[in-house]
Amino acid sequence: MTQEPVDTVPVWRRYLILSRRARILLRHGLRNRWTRRAGLAVAVGLVSVTGSMVGVMLFAQSDLNIGPFKAEMSITPSADGGTEIDIPPLGSLHLDSHRGPLHLKVALGSLDQSRTEALIDNPSTITSAGDRAVEEVVDAVSRLGLRAAGLAVATTLFCAAFVFRDVRRTAASGVTALVLTGGSLGLAAATLRPDAISEPRYEGLLVNAPAVVGDARRIADNYGRYAEQLQQIVSNVSRVYATMSALPVYEPAGNTTRLLHVSDLHLNPSSWGLIRTVVETFEIDAVIDTGDIVDWGSSAETSYVASIPSIGVPYIYVRGNHDSTAIQAAVARQSNAIVLDDGLTEVDGLTIAGIGDPQFTPDKSETNVAGDDAGPEVLEASGEKLATTIRDSGKKVDIALVHDPAMAQPLSGLVPLVLSGHKHQRSVTMLPAPTEPEPDPSASPTPSPAASADLTPVTTRIMVEGSTGGAGLRGLENDAATPLTLSVLYFDENRELKAYDDIQLGGTGESNVTMQRNVIGLDDEPVPAPTPSVAPSQ
Repeated sequence: MTQEPVDTVPVWRRYLILSRRARILLRHGLRNRWTRRAGLAVAVGLVSVTGSMVGVMLFAQSDLNIGPFKAEMSITPSADGGTEIDIPPLGSLHLDSHRGPLHLKVALGSLDQSRTEALIDNPSTITSAGDRAVEEVVDAVSRLGLRAAGLAVATTLFCAAFVFRDVRRTAASGVTALVLTGGSLGLAAATLRPDAISEPRYEGLLVNAPAVVGDARRIADNYGRYAEQLQQIVSNVSRVYATMSALPVYEPAGNTTRLLHVSDLHLNPSSWGLIRTVVETFEIDAVIDTGDIVDWGSSAETSYVASIPSIGVPYIYVRGNHDSTAIQAAVARQSNAIVLDDGLTEVDGLTIAGIGDPQFTPDKSETNVAGDDAGPEVLEASGEKLATTIRDSGKKVDIALVHDPAMAQPLSGLVPLVLSGHKHQRSVTMLPAPTEPEPDPSASPTPSPAASADLTPVTTRIMVEGSTGGAGLRGLENDAATPLTLSVLYFDENRELKAYDDIQLGGTGESNVTMQRNVIGLDDEPVPAPTPSVAPSQ
């Protein structure tokens, strides 16, 4: 049997043959009518998108007057949409006002001399300036939208004429640009959220935040009306410039109770300065600390809590898993401190209950006293203990304090608000509603503590604070430092939570911050499915 001859064609020659065949196939493909049409459509689309973006970025700007200010309004392409209001030197407001590929920016610039003098001579005109602001902004946005669409089409026509040098293709590009910009403006209008003005995200100096955003005063169901809130913001900023006084300009409502929620300070000395600044700036009525004020719970750390009296308002505290009983005793010795360990207190008309963390685990590498497996059961039992104390008191408790969120579930349906920490990450959720336990036919029909206290079940919200101390030294272990977070809670005269401000510092220092205003009831909040409850022990 003879052997087949080996192919002796060089590799380079094979590649040459293959490339020649590929060129022939490509030439035939380009001669195909549908291929040419598809390529032309892609080219028209690219020119239209590019021309529209260039036209919007370079020319979609206009000047307007808002109150005493000369402002510049512009539209830029964006994936997230939204609105940004720059208020130098106070900071900026960011509003989730709409969706779509267009971002609206309003930059307040110089003051109009004649308007400013009118404000100084007659401060009552501040109100009228706020009233006119809505009309002025709506009119300016409408004109800017039409201007952006026209300039986008004009720029696209110019680019298409230069690229294609063909009337039909240029016209097709112009029509495509008109559809793109018109659709983008239509999407922004369709997804408009007027209530977004009620929940601005503020960026700037901490002491200026109340002057721009204002106080969450008299927050009712109609708090989110666009016109009223825009008028209030313009009026607040106008007062700052008109009075030429030191910042902040802030007039807290007398019927609003403001609580500051802090947690997990972890021996960070800069936390006290931050807390004092917020207390003074927002005129806080009381501070709530949900634990882990130190790291190891040692006697050497007791001197850290000596700064509590400098806060100047009641300081309500529950023990965390890093806090020993010695630390709790040191906090209790401070003149303005209120320690809650399975007890209740009242501050400014609000009834507050709290209990300390049942576990002391400063070093997570060590097994806790009850054993790691017993941790969840111990935490839940502690929550049950506080729930029993609340029922037995017969009082309507407004806020319950725990350190670990795992302690909160037994409090569901019993209190409207639970505050906790421990996770070093901010979150706000609704606790699953408890279900009634199955009745035991053999048991005697004795009234439950809940029935004897005549407490109506409520929907319970749990607010987990981040770390006001930036997780202490642990916060420096990662590439990005853990931000310092704390929250201002606003309660009305009926002791109901109406709004809260989430404040965050991205690093060391306490000058530049981000503050997000959140209004209760503005958006529908999902309530988790009920979870089986355990009958309280007799």
